[in-house]
Amino acid sequence: MSIPKHDEIRVPAMELLLRNSEMKLRDFIEPLSKYFKLSEEEINEMYPSGNGHVFYDRISWALSYLNMGGLLDKPKRGIYKINQKGIDLLKTPENVDFYIEKQLEKREPNKTKKKSREEQINIEEIASELTPQERLYSSFSNIRNSVYSDILNTILTKTPTSFEKLVVMLLQKMGYGGEIENSGLVTKVSNDGGIDGIIKEDVLGLGRIHIQAKRYKMDSCIGREEIQKFVGALAVAQSNKGVFITTSYYSKGAMEYVNNLNGSTTIVLIDGKQLAEYIYDYSLGMQVEQTIEIKKLDADFWDSMKDEQ
Repeated sequence: MSIPKHDEIRVPAMELLLRNSEMKLRDFIEPLSKYFKLSEEEINEMYPSGNGHVFYDRISWALSYLNMGGLLDKPKRGIYKINQKGIDLLKTPENVDFYIEKQLEKREPNKTKKKSREEQINIEEIASELTPQERLYSSFSNIRNSVYSDILNTILTKTPTSFEKLVVMLLQKMGYGGEIENSGLVTKVSNDGGIDGIIKEDVLGLGRIHIQAKRYKMDSCIGREEIQKFVGALAVAQSNKGVFITTSYYSKGAMEYVNNLNGSTTIVLIDGKQLAEYIYDYSLGMQVEQTIEIKKLDADFWDSMKDEQ
């Protein structure tokens, strides 16, 4: 079973509170995971950003909306308790989501007509199956994918030589070549022997990574034959390490060929999507447009203060 959405957690959470009086957020994890028959992997799944567990976050938002809707009380910080309205509404659990929406609509009744429309949009967002944090991650992901497309489209407007220089700079940005002066170079077109660039891994140049860069249209496919030619070029250069980078993609045969190479030769394939991600992540030719800072309560700080009895 997949991890439930925050609106799917609301009623089971209310039923738990009905049986247990007061509960802390972390107390919901085990019983709800059993209710939804989640695996350990699903319980511990993290957001792609690494900032928090998905299931824990959805429980937190489910409780927050129940509290904002007036169905739960918080007698102390971090403690949840179902109130009489919540108990009464549990008799018709199918009405819980609708009731929460209506209660949130009433929070600011004096807004102008225009403001009320903005509030309605906010209510629709709250009623959606994604938590605000998940909507933020989704928007961030959409922005990244849009930028990935811009990166590849921009690369395709540049010359093949410019692309070769770009991939050498990228590998250096990624840490290959370290602090070695002039660790990366682009080979001369007239005498490259199938090698477009070289990264020196040590001062004496005894360790080298050879690069082949293919600036192809994104819908082009690189097959096994081109990878075999690159392996041949590595043998001539007496090298056992190579990186093949393209703006397009690789055929299944090409990837299987690389996976089945013997241990004496190592080839890394980087397709257009991975290339764009690396350029983005390592900020090659990129600039930060906006930084958004999101904060949450420091539990240790607030728990150190004495609660009112």
